[in-house]
Amino acid sequence: MAGSTFGTVFKIMTWGESHGAGIGVVIDGCPAGLALCEADIQAYLDRRRPGQNRYTTARAEADAVEILSGVFEGMTTGTPISLLVRNQDQRSRDYGNIAELYRPGHADYPYDVKYGFRDYRGGGRSSGRETIGRVAAGAVAMKLLQELGIAVRAYVSVIGPVSIDRSHLDFSFIEKSPVGMPDALASERAVAYLEECMRAQDSCGGVVECVAEHVPAGLGEPVFEKLDANLAKAVMSIGAVKAVEIGDGTLVSGYRGSENNDCYATDENGVPRKATNHSGGILGGISDGSPIIVRASFKPTPSIAQPQSMLGRDGKCHEEAIHGRHDPIVVARAAVVVEAMTALTLADHLLLAATSRVENLKRVYGPAR
Repeated sequence: MAGSTFGTVFKIMTWGESHGAGIGVVIDGCPAGLALCEADIQAYLDRRRPGQNRYTTARAEADAVEILSGVFEGMTTGTPISLLVRNQDQRSRDYGNIAELYRPGHADYPYDVKYGFRDYRGGGRSSGRETIGRVAAGAVAMKLLQELGIAVRAYVSVIGPVSIDRSHLDFSFIEKSPVGMPDALASERAVAYLEECMRAQDSCGGVVECVAEHVPAGLGEPVFEKLDANLAKAVMSIGAVKAVEIGDGTLVSGYRGSENNDCYATDENGVPRKATNHSGGILGGISDGSPIIVRASFKPTPSIAQPQSMLGRDGKCHEEAIHGRHDPIVVARAAVVVEAMTALTLADHLLLAATSRVENLKRVYGPAR
């Protein structure tokens, strides 16, 4: 299977299936000398871990990470970093009734058509559990970004018909909210809506917003490797994402130029700043020094307990319900995945940008002799 690698300099390859022995990632291109331990990575994996409340799958996984290579005496060595999370609570029997059926909203049919083989146990490689490798690698990228003073934070901004009120934002509330919202009132309303969906044996979608602050201007490689293009690819590659926006996103189609343009000003130190940030921190595919804003729209979880019409390998349609343990909504656990893919993209572009000027090379190696 091609397509399991991401990045140019800070490069990752994820591997593993939902019901296999484990899930993992190999990171190549991480600079040597970065302080790193399993606890640094575990903190991020715990945020996407299942079974945290009634709005996540009840699959009981510790998702404990093991560092197999690339770290010595608490520091990265510059060699490939291999990370492993073992699967411990697979219940493949839950999928026995759909072994010969293609579930609506899932990748079952196109996978079977493409490969002539399908791992029906929890979706195999197309399962949301694949994101463990992304989050583990993203934690390492985040550690690198923190060394440079860059902060990346993702949160849930919309669940079904409920949106956060930006005048009530309280980012300290995210960890208290069972759905990861930084707005207590919106969180309460979203939970009530989720309960309604669950009573109907249904699911719902939502939106994750990610903000990267203190990103230096100058990241991005025009024309085909624009920063926003790569961010969109990174986030769109997450299984349940159906749309990605940068900055004001689709709203800009209704603006006038005078409304959309971010006019410049200077701060008290004479540093150029934008008065507004409709562009989401990226102009011409290059970061402009403003906060980078990425928004991802997630579809409803396709695994619902209602009977649905499924296509069988026999070419006939069958009425069947999906058994097993599934999230009624994915965004609460997906926020950290969006955060990870944003961090991975920024880390890669930082390393790429380091070679964009001769003076950068001189700063590292000194004048030619």
